[in-house]
Amino acid sequence: MELANVVPWGRSLKEYRAMFELSNDDLNTRILGCGDGPASFNAEATEQGCEVISCDPVYQFKVEEVRRRIDQVYPEIMAKMQQAADDYIWDAFDSVEQLGEVRMNAMSRFLSDFDAGYRQGRYVSASLPRLPFADSEFDLALCSHFLFLYSDHVDGAAHLASMRELCRVASEVRVFPVVSLNGKTSKHLDSVISALSADGVTVSLQPVSYGFQKGATEMLVAKSA
Repeated sequence: MELANVVPWGRSLKEYRAMFELSNDDLNTRILGCGDGPASFNAEATEQGCEVISCDPVYQFKVEEVRRRIDQVYPEIMAKMQQAADDYIWDAFDSVEQLGEVRMNAMSRFLSDFDAGYRQGRYVSASLPRLPFADSEFDLALCSHFLFLYSDHVDGAAHLASMRELCRVASEVRVFPVVSLNGKTSKHLDSVISALSADGVTVSLQPVSYGFQKGATEMLVAKSA
């Protein structure tokens, strides 16, 4: 991975709870956040006594390198959000500017936690479809805004391999969203569901309370037998 190709965009614990319908009981399990990037989910959840490990290839870089990249691309992201504002539902956020503030606050929280969290083993540099964790090491794996969203960039075989790997390391997997960047259901979703079902995994689509990208109203839930 080259940091110049990374577009950092962090989400908060509050957003994770809504994206994945996380209950208090869920938060009291062993959780893997896969592809968390500069989210504040780990920092906030750890502060509340939760057991969370986040993995992302961006964690191979030093905190100041990530900070510089955030500062570099933030104006570009905000300009694109302004241009594409009609593709989003502005209920949770009052404006593009407020969205930017929330995202920057989450990323700042991540940056302040990263060094300590990395030493503690809470941030692991790794990426799908191969994760450095034991079978069933986690009760719950969460994957936000990677699988299915980038269906035009990640092929069907990689999606299936990634889902199988998540099911290997966690008893339950939740993925949000299941739509691509265009807001349409991912072209890989049906084939992934069919293949996982054939593996003996219980797969379902469940509604979520999170509402921002138009069309993104469900998460994929996969439970291993």
